[in-house]
Amino acid sequence: MKQDGMFRDEAVLHVRAGKGGDGCCSFHREKYVTQGGPDGGDGGHGGNVVFVATSHENSLFRVARQREHFAEHGRPGGPNNCSGAQGESIEIRVPIGTQIKDARRGNLLADLKEDGEQIVIAEGGRGGKGNARFASATHQTPDRFDKGTPGEDRQVALELKLVANVGFVGLPNAGKSTLLRTLTSARPRVGAYPFTTLDPSLGVMETGADPPTLVLADIPGLIEGANEGKGLGHQFLRHVERTQVLLHLVDCSVASEDPWTDFQTIRQEITAFSPELSQRSWLLLATKIEDDASRLRAQDLMEKSGQDGLMISAAMAQGLDALRFRLAAIVKETALRITSEQG
Repeated sequence: MKQDGMFRDEAVLHVRAGKGGDGCCSFHREKYVTQGGPDGGDGGHGGNVVFVATSHENSLFRVARQREHFAEHGRPGGPNNCSGAQGESIEIRVPIGTQIKDARRGNLLADLKEDGEQIVIAEGGRGGKGNARFASATHQTPDRFDKGTPGEDRQVALELKLVANVGFVGLPNAGKSTLLRTLTSARPRVGAYPFTTLDPSLGVMETGADPPTLVLADIPGLIEGANEGKGLGHQFLRHVERTQVLLHLVDCSVASEDPWTDFQTIRQEITAFSPELSQRSWLLLATKIEDDASRLRAQDLMEKSGQDGLMISAAMAQGLDALRFRLAAIVKETALRITSEQG
């Protein structure tokens, strides 16, 4: 899982594939052979720049530290019909969920959603032909050869959208980080003040059901106006776009001024950001239910919202088993529905 202070979800890189090696112009020479035929070999192709999605990375932090990535040039051809060696390609490993765009034009080049998925973003130049390639019955001693072509050179913009089964959404201090710590081995920062979580955090939860594990994403707290870019705004709203299920946490303790207003604020922000996202499967979760007053506030929230939600206390480890089973059921149902619609 990510380390505090090391998360990054955007990067701009300069990538350049290798140039193709030049072809060789050479004529066979050996003892007693004064006018041998052409034997110049072809140049090697330049190396490619390849992006590979991997589950071993969950941030663009490591990739962004090196802004330039250049593949190796192909080697020139040689005499005796020797072809030049091909340039070595380079692989740039990025987290699953990384989108790659042309930085100048803004068009999408790739959307890497699966572990091991890869794409050649900059193709190496072609190796030039040696003069042996141009020999013919009518032209037996050609001195023509081709130079290698340049490799592709481009600026690419990377944008990471986390891929998770369940995305936590809610106002700051709704209890998202505490819940993630309790349900998984992830260790996000926890504190009694807004925006403790400045970076998304991922954790894997065992459900005891089917599916046996779920990937959970703690998204930084939203505020009113987030869909317009206020607070952490668009920077983190996009991270819930790829989650199958949204878990909407609402603080129902006495520390919360009005759970119903808090609930409406988040729903409105999500709808304004993406109407499609607002239709995603979701579960209402009343948090910090640790006394009779908070329980009554949670019941009132469920009645007003018309939702069959759950009540938990992560700090007291109450209601967590029910939450695990419920999330597993919703994720499974959602996956089956999506498969049916696509079929």
